[in-house]
Amino acid sequence: MEGTLKEAVRDHWEADPCGAKLADAEPGTPEFFAQVEHTRYELEPFIHDFAEFGRWSGRDVLEVGVGLGTDFVQFARGGANLVGVDLTDAAVELVQKRLDLEKLPAVVRTGDAESLPFGDASFDLVYSWGVLHHTPNTERSIAEVRRVLRENGEARIMLYSRRSWVAAGAWLKYGVARGKPWMSFTDVLAAHMESPGTKAYTDGELRAMFTAFSSVQLERFITPYDARVGGPLTRLIAPRGGWFVGIRARA
Repeated sequence: MEGTLKEAVRDHWEADPCGAKLADAEPGTPEFFAQVEHTRYELEPFIHDFAEFGRWSGRDVLEVGVGLGTDFVQFARGGANLVGVDLTDAAVELVQKRLDLEKLPAVVRTGDAESLPFGDASFDLVYSWGVLHHTPNTERSIAEVRRVLRENGEARIMLYSRRSWVAAGAWLKYGVARGKPWMSFTDVLAAHMESPGTKAYTDGELRAMFTAFSSVQLERFITPYDARVGGPLTRLIAPRGGWFVGIRARA
């Protein structure tokens, strides 16, 4: 069952690389990448403070799920010894093209987050933004992140929050509005949010997944996607209703 779901997830992102809709230029061109980068950080400006791209110069960094490479190239520009993996050939090909265009030294390859193709204790930082809630066995992917981290290394990972404006909006749209109010947030998100099987978590569930780490900090981000659902209320009760949860975990 997991294999079938993973194939469906791969097929979804092969056909629609994450972030490609942020640009209208020809995919793979400098204009395309510039548009994607501008819009990504306009919508999600908190990524820079969370990732601290320039902090990792000379350090060994792995990004799991490179997408179109927008965050990936920030680490490369900042001087990290950088490796990236993605489940899809489409992402790897586009990111390699971007590296070539900017003449940036980094390695990108296909790889499965649940079975990372690296030895134990290989990296100082493992970064993943909005990716691991798509893989069928997220717990296994977190265990893999811990395995490839060096002692005192860091994981910086963003996962979706089930107690959020976005999750509530999806339930209203696909559950209540369709006469199925009994559907859980979990079932609605798995069926209708991005790739098949997408998950979102409570803070308690997130902490449970990171018990193998020596310390864990959670930071919730209010996004424009939350504001579309909650309107002005999103700021009044911030940050409790944020769709994004940034996790900083030390090995």
